Amino acid sequence: MSVGLLLITHDKLGRNLLDTATMILGDTPVEAITIDVPGDSNPDTVYAEASDACTVLDQGDGVLVLTDLYGSTPSNIATRLLAEHNALVISGLNVPMLVRALNYAACSLEELGSKAESGARDGIIMTTEKQAS
Repeated sequence: MSVGLLLITHDKLGRNLLDTATMILGDTPVEAITIDVPGDSNPDTVYAEASDACTVLDQGDGVLVLTDLYGSTPSNIATRLLAEHNALVISGLNVPMLVRALNYAACSLEELGSKAESGARDGIIMTTEKQAS
């Protein structure tokens, strides 16, 4: 068994990020589902879809739910999942977070959450040195 991965994001951001991470890694080593949340979506309808996705993804080890922006509709929907599912929610989704989550897919839910969170933070680097042309 392994942890399932659910991306709940604005519009098609989650699908695009998952496609990018899969291109970088060559495959997606875990079961993953993306849910698009357009601006005009009904949060209750999207929550029902997300709850169904959690049920499909949880094969006994839980579901890591990644959202793009804390406090936004996707994040609020993801947080509601905690009451009914063995899930962990992390906001601030970026490519380094997702690549890290996919690279450590065999970890427990809590370990995977920590790896994903550190990947997001460690992947943000300010470059100040100019490169020679």
